[in-house]
Amino acid sequence: MSDPIATQAPPPAILFVDDEATAVKYFQRAIGQLAPVVTGASVEEGKALLDAHADSLAVLISDQRMPGEFGNELLRYARERYPHIVRILTTAYSELEQTVEAVNQGQIHRYIRKPWDITALRMELKQALELAGLRKERDQLVREKLVVLQKQTTASRVGMVHALCASLLGPGRFQPVETYLAGAVLGGASNIEPDWLLMDYADLISAESRRCGDFGHALTARLGALRTQLAGRGGADAIAVLAEVLGDAAVRREGEALVWTSPQFLAEFLSLPVGEAVSVQHVTWLASLLWLEETGGALQFVREGDAVLCRVGARADSFAADRLAVWIEQF
Repeated sequence: MSDPIATQAPPPAILFVDDEATAVKYFQRAIGQLAPVVTGASVEEGKALLDAHADSLAVLISDQRMPGEFGNELLRYARERYPHIVRILTTAYSELEQTVEAVNQGQIHRYIRKPWDITALRMELKQALELAGLRKERDQLVREKLVVLQKQTTASRVGMVHALCASLLGPGRFQPVETYLAGAVLGGASNIEPDWLLMDYADLISAESRRCGDFGHALTARLGALRTQLAGRGGADAIAVLAEVLGDAAVRREGEALVWTSPQFLAEFLSLPVGEAVSVQHVTWLASLLWLEETGGALQFVREGDAVLCRVGARADSFAADRLAVWIEQF
């Protein structure tokens, strides 16, 4: 039976960067009982340690004057790439200009003068570790919230596809939706990451509304153009028609199959961040499915190795009432 204590995550560590060996030893002796200490002797070494151990680091404390670059650069690097790490600047010199710059740019949480008061140093680092823990908890809660919002957004987009098809073709025409969603899954829409930039729910709804309206308008116009362009052609010509209207940027024809050279086109409306419009190829893809439904044709998706293909397939006689809900669960 495994020891539960042995499986626990190691405590968060402090990264201390200073080129003076004496200062490093002194720091380790003073702080080592408070938290694990990782040390580096230069800005470049500090950057490498950040990249290698960022997940386990809670606090970065850097000396200002070191050979090569100043500590400011390391703190800036940490702020941009690992904002969860609490950053502290320490120096024995009165470098007011660089310190003010570091504070104004949000590079540091505290400035500590050398020589250190050990009691005060321990208190500062204890508070920094607590702050890092609170940040971690906050970030986890924010991530969980955004994941929920993203799932709701994706479900709304799936519903919008169904609503658009019903409004343009009439109710009960689910075949284009079925084919579209099957392609979206193969195109990567089931691995959607949250849109981190939209923190406010009202902003998200407003932006989604505009995006869906633009997509619906473009789809309506493209379907009208295809009806005129493809007059007299039918479902039996589906592969040739799609190769023609989608173009080489998205697909290539191989006999009676259509190979998607850029499968990401299949998932754009469902997976792109709210601020990004879908491509002309994606609008044309859904418009083509609506045109195909009107001609009585249907497509079937398959994956062969790494390739995504579609061929002419049989139309389904009917779809279960909860079919849209089943699809939503897959995203």
